[in-house]
This record gives sequence, C-alpha cells and structure tokens, in this order.
Amino acid sequence: MSPAARRGHVSPLRKRSGFTLLELLVVMVIIGLLAGYVGPKYFGQIGKSEVKAARAQIDAFEKALDQYRLDVGRYPPTDAGLAALVSKPANEPKWAGPYLKKAVPSDPWGRPYAYKSPGEHGEYDLLSFGKDGQPGGSGEAADITNW
Repeated sequence: MSPAARRGHVSPLRKRSGFTLLELLVVMVIIGLLAGYVGPKYFGQIGKSEVKAARAQIDAFEKALDQYRLDVGRYPPTDAGLAALVSKPANEPKWAGPYLKKAVPSDPWGRPYAYKSPGEHGEYDLLSFGKDGQPGGSGEAADITNW
C-alpha cells in the first residue's frame, strides 16, 4: 500500500485520543448548570451560619457579663464596654476576671458589637447590626440582639 493510501486509513494500533470540541462544550454546560443550581444554596448557608455565630457569641457575652455582675455588683458601664470582661477597669476592686478566655471578638462581619448599659430593653443592650452594619433590616441584614 502506498503512503498516500495509508493517510486516510487509521491503523488499529493508532486509536483516536482526546476529546472533540463538542464534547468539551457539553461537559462545560453540565458543570455550569450544576454550579448554577448548587452555588446559591451553598452561599445561602454561609449567611445563615454567620447569623448563628453572632447569636452564639452574644450568648457567651451574656454569660460573661452575668459573671462580671456577680463579682462586681453591676454590669460594666457603657464607656468600659465589653473590654471590661478581659481587662480590669480602673477602680474596680471586686473585679475577678478575665471573664473571657480571649480578647473580645468582632461580629462575623468584622464589626464590633454594640454594648450599652443601662440599656433601653433591659439592664444592658448587646447587639450586632448584621451583615449591612445598619440598624434594623431583615434577613441576614437584621440586627442580632440579646433581647
């Protein structure tokens, strides 16, 4: 057989390898559809977990504030804030802290928690302004409070 005749013939030893452009496009479309379906569900769960983390941190602060009150006789004033749970405020002879193992963390969105004593809703108000950092809101942007 001549070399020209062999060019059109694929020998059994030389099989076709690789993917065609059409096959690659089909796979890319399938991956895109899966990402479009799974992505929003996944990112929705992240927002919910941030809200749960903020609630858990506020709960831990409440326990530490209650321990502070048992020792000192009152909650820390607004100007001392949550830092009074970690380091001794001036002129607090009954302080027996620290009441938190580590420094006061920021909320899950990187902003400090708001603390006010005496509070408008109780002996103290403790809150995170949520994802948007503004008072009010709904969903993930809603305030997370201790009341």
